[in-house]
Amino acid sequence: MLRLFHKYLSLVISIQLLLWTVSGVFFAFNKIELIRGEQYLVEVKSSELNLDNVEVALAAKNISFLQRLDEWIIEVEDESVSYYTDLEGKKLKELNAEEAKVVVTRNTNLTPLEAIRIERAGPGAEFRGRNLPIYKVSTLTDDDVNVYVDAFSGEITAIRSDSWRAWDFLWGAHIIDYSERDDFNNFWLKIFSILAVISALSGIALFFKTYRR
Repeated sequence: MLRLFHKYLSLVISIQLLLWTVSGVFFAFNKIELIRGEQYLVEVKSSELNLDNVEVALAAKNISFLQRLDEWIIEVEDESVSYYTDLEGKKLKELNAEEAKVVVTRNTNLTPLEAIRIERAGPGAEFRGRNLPIYKVSTLTDDDVNVYVDAFSGEITAIRSDSWRAWDFLWGAHIIDYSERDDFNNFWLKIFSILAVISALSGIALFFKTYRR
């Protein structure tokens, strides 16, 4: 009875066990820095920041100074709302598509092709978790690299390639969340984890039962 139970339980979870193993091997043999595209970034020397003209009130919780192309800007975070101004306190306009491409040219070793402005993120989008609006800048590469540029700050917030997409798919398989690929507590992950434990315990029990015989 124990042998039969272990046999069919293992059959039920065998595919997921294989996916866990394959994804684990993939994660172990690929550096996350390369998956994230850090090898495409180049160091850019910042210009000198002159604080004499700063007129923005400093009562907010967090203020950061960022260089966007040839100008310094201020990022103000107050009550979880971020907005950007120039150093004189004026509201900052978004980058246009050509400026987003210039950001990629200056900050990476990639050649930009086209910049598309994105306002909404679909389920499982490869730029998920980033502030919107954002520019998706396609590049001239064999690995189909897209660079995502924040429309206000001009920061490169994500670099996505075919290598990253393979990683993302296997991550979804690893946590059994193929849509959002972010839910560690989903129903199927809990079920298959419990079944895997039961399968392991029944296998150990079967071993000792057979060994005694």
